[in-house]
Amino acid sequence: MTPVYGLAEATLGVAFTPVNRGPRIDRVSRDVFTDERRAEPVEDESGNGLEFVSSGVPIPGFEVRIIDDTGFEAGEREEGALEFKGPSTTSGYYRNPEATRSLFHDEWVVSGDRGYVAEGEVYITGRSKDVVIRAGRNIYPYELEQAVADVEGVRRGCVAVFGASDDSGTEKLVVVAETREGDDGRLREMREGIEALAQDLLGMPVDDVVLVPPHTVLKTSSGKIRRAAIREFYERGSLAPRGRAVWLQVLRLGLSGIAPSLRRAVRVTQSWVYAVWSILVFAGLVLVAWLSVVLSGSPDAGFRRAGRAARAGLRLCRIPLEVSGLENLPREGAFVLAANHSSYLDGLVLAALLPRHVEFVAKRELAEHAFSRLFLRAIGALFVERFDQKRGAEDAQAAAGRLKAGAPLGFFPEGTLHRMPGLLAFQLGAFSAAVSADVPVLPVVIRGTRSVLRGDSWFARRGRVRVEILPRIEPPLADAGSDWERTISLRDQVRAVMLERCGEPDLADRRALRDLKEHLRNESG
Repeated sequence: MTPVYGLAEATLGVAFTPVNRGPRIDRVSRDVFTDERRAEPVEDESGNGLEFVSSGVPIPGFEVRIIDDTGFEAGEREEGALEFKGPSTTSGYYRNPEATRSLFHDEWVVSGDRGYVAEGEVYITGRSKDVVIRAGRNIYPYELEQAVADVEGVRRGCVAVFGASDDSGTEKLVVVAETREGDDGRLREMREGIEALAQDLLGMPVDDVVLVPPHTVLKTSSGKIRRAAIREFYERGSLAPRGRAVWLQVLRLGLSGIAPSLRRAVRVTQSWVYAVWSILVFAGLVLVAWLSVVLSGSPDAGFRRAGRAARAGLRLCRIPLEVSGLENLPREGAFVLAANHSSYLDGLVLAALLPRHVEFVAKRELAEHAFSRLFLRAIGALFVERFDQKRGAEDAQAAAGRLKAGAPLGFFPEGTLHRMPGLLAFQLGAFSAAVSADVPVLPVVIRGTRSVLRGDSWFARRGRVRVEILPRIEPPLADAGSDWERTISLRDQVRAVMLERCGEPDLADRRALRDLKEHLRNESG
């Protein structure tokens, strides 16, 4: 079984489960999910969990993002509206410009689905139009429909759960179920059983239970429940609902919805306040740290000052930094530090935790701007060419020379960052330099920075950053093959251990650096 995610607007696939792995099921806290829209994993089987099936990772060329109430991309395990983009997406509706405009959010296609992303995999939680917002909580129909179908007398697969409006403007939770029962006493028992089941499952009662004859619940040709159509019939009175008094609905919904609605408003406000505060903190620190580092007088002193500024920024923004494996960091001698790259915060995080000066290798484009050039040179950074092979080879030789002189070097071997979770293909520069200088490679795995600050966004979010320094890996022996073969072998070893520990999918098939080169060429053209 291979769960996938696709839709006509993508013609057709968007995400696919890795072949031969089978389905992955995520069990999360029901209360946290419905109240806070956060998929918090739980291990117990007490019945308070929700289960969602992974649809795998976006296929090559496609990207997926989750948008929350702030209008910005959500973090890891935050549930929201799913949007995507890719090479085979639709250009819009035929001769319907108004519908086409509503289909797009900038360059992203609005799927109409809701979900979250965990460890790079996409989990679909339901359709946006099917979600019932009741008492400030999100209720997803499918689970309740499945539970009601198990009630004796209810026709399986013939249950619809939806939210309906009434004259008071409130939204009530309605269950429509088909049955062949005709006895009033038996129908009353079934109705009471469904109400009790909903109370146990959701922690709140339903507003109306409508038992209807067979073939009343509308379905599509493929057997999907047409909730919107059934809701329309219900609101017109065609299903003969047995509702409660409107004033009771208004009173109950008003009282039960105050606290959850306030919590949601507070969360959105806190998100905005935190994002603005983070911008002010880092803008101020950048100016102060830049001047302090540039005037430091030596790369060692500049690196120490940069580290102090980085630690101050993390503390002021309340970003916990957890580090393990510091004992694996050599106290002296040269080595190559290779870290995964998922956010512009990665360099700041490494500067904050490293107890000794490491000369970082930076892309040559940063040397074109005086502000970044002066700062990076003040901390001893080396600039390397990413796109020109001849110049890149010369830069690799210069890096090897620094290693032979005893200076440790820091690399982001992916060469660039990507907004999607996952480990990109590694470039060879770091490993060629390590083989040439015969020094070990120290793999470093950074987790959490992508959720705090995406590569294409300024909207920072609260989050925890974890850094794991793995045991060093020595280059293959000289008799293991040519320098080229040893470089390839070393790269593959390092990437394998980092992929195992980073908790994100393998994006080796993404040619992000090549795409960036093409993008820069088009911009300059």
